[in-house]
Amino acid sequence: MSARVRGLNAALNSTGKVKYKSPDAAVDFLVVGAGVVGLAVAQRLAQRFPNKSTYIIERHGRAGEETSSRNSEVIHAGLYYPSDSLKMRLCLRGRDLMYERCRQHNIPYLRTGKLVVAHEDQRRYVEGLYDKSRRLSWPKYSSPRSSDDPVLPTRLITGDEARVLEPDLSKDIAVALWSPETGIVDSHSFMESLEKDISESAGGQLVYSTRVVRVDPYKKMETSSTSSGAQDGWVVQTMTGSAREGDAFLAKTLINASGLSANLILNSLLPESSRIPMYYARGTYGAYSGPGVSNVKHLIYPCPETGPTKHGFQSLGTHLTLDLQGKVRFGPDFEWISPPSDSADLDFDSDESHTDFWTNHLVPEQSRMAAMYHAVTKYLSGVQEEGFRPDYVGIRPKLVMSGFQDFVVRKDYADGVGNGLMVSLMGIESPGLTSNLAIAEHVAEDVIAPEQSS
Repeated sequence: MSARVRGLNAALNSTGKVKYKSPDAAVDFLVVGAGVVGLAVAQRLAQRFPNKSTYIIERHGRAGEETSSRNSEVIHAGLYYPSDSLKMRLCLRGRDLMYERCRQHNIPYLRTGKLVVAHEDQRRYVEGLYDKSRRLSWPKYSSPRSSDDPVLPTRLITGDEARVLEPDLSKDIAVALWSPETGIVDSHSFMESLEKDISESAGGQLVYSTRVVRVDPYKKMETSSTSSGAQDGWVVQTMTGSAREGDAFLAKTLINASGLSANLILNSLLPESSRIPMYYARGTYGAYSGPGVSNVKHLIYPCPETGPTKHGFQSLGTHLTLDLQGKVRFGPDFEWISPPSDSADLDFDSDESHTDFWTNHLVPEQSRMAAMYHAVTKYLSGVQEEGFRPDYVGIRPKLVMSGFQDFVVRKDYADGVGNGLMVSLMGIESPGLTSNLAIAEHVAEDVIAPEQSS
C-alpha cells in the first residue's frame, strides 16, 4: 500500500499566473491559517506585542474548517511521544494551558481520564508508557506546585481493576494504564475564545474568505507609500472572495500555519528539487448507539497497531471517545489517500481541486464500519456491528509515511541571512489541538521574541 501512496509536491503560484505586486500596506505579524494553531499564535502575538499589528488570514469563511474541526476533541495527557521531542514537551505544556484557559473563559470541557488497554501480548507496550511517564520532566514555562508533582500522573492497573472503572471491557484485557489528565473540550468554543481575544486586541485583525496566492521576499529597492525604511520581510499577495484584483502586504514577520497546505508556500520559494512533499491520511469516525457501552465514562484507547500493517506513530488505534453530551464515537481509523498523479506542478490558486484533492475524501463511508467494528471488539466485546454508523472524516497532514515525525518549526529569512523572518509550522497533527497554546508560546517566546530584541 505505502509504495503506491503519492505525496503532494505542489507549490503556490507555480505557473506564475499571479504577477508580482508591490505592497501597499504593512503588517508586523501576518499569520496564514486560522485553524486552532494559527489562532493561538495570533492571539499570543497580539498579547505579547500589543504595540504591533497582528493579522490572521484564512481562506475559508470561518475558523477551523479543516483539521481543527475534524478531530477527536481530546486533551491529551502526553503519553505517546519521545521524551525529548517537541510533541511531548508541547503536549505536556499545552495540556495544562488548555485546562487553564477553559476554566478562565468558561469553555466547555471535561477531565474524563483515559484507559490505555492491552491484551497480555501487549503488556510491554503499556508498561513502557508507564515507565516513561515516571521519568518525564516539567517542560519549559511550567509552574508545578512542588518538585514532587508528577508532570504526567499515571497508574498501571490489572484488567480486573480496569473493569471496575469500565465494566464493559473485554475479559481478554489483561492490563491497562490509567491516565487521569486526559480530557475532552468543545473545540469550536475554544477557537471562538481565541477569535474574541484577537478581535478585541489593539492591533489584531481577523481576515476570512481570503487566500494567499503568492509570497516573495521583499525587494528593498522598491519604493511605495507604505514601505519607508526599507524594512525586510515578505510580500504576501491575497485574493478575497471572487475579487479579480488582489492585495499585497509587506509582512515583517510571516507565520505559515496553513496546516494541510503548509508546504505550498515553502515550495514556492524552494528549488524544485528541494520541494517538501505532504502526505495525507484519512481517518473516519463512527458514531455508535447500542449495547456494550452503557457504562462507559472514560476514554478508552487500545494499543496502537503492532501487526504486519502497523502504523506505529502514525495512528493511536481506533479508540473510544465521548462528546460533552456523553455520546460515544469510535475512530479514527487510518487510510492513506493520494493526490492526482499530475498534481506536482499545479497552481494552487487556479486549480484548488487538485491541491485540495483531500476534500473529495471527506464523506464518511459505511464500508469502513465493518473493520471499525472488528477493531473495537478487541477491547469492547459487547458492541454490535449494526450500532455503528459513519459520522465524519478528518485528514492528517503527514511529512513522513513511517516512523516518528516531530512537529516542525522552521525558520526562513527573506534576505537569506537572518532578516525578515518566516516561521513555518509543519506536520501539526495530533496532539496539535492539545499543544496549540504551547506551540504559540514557543513561537512567540523562543522563536520570534529573540528576533525582535536583536
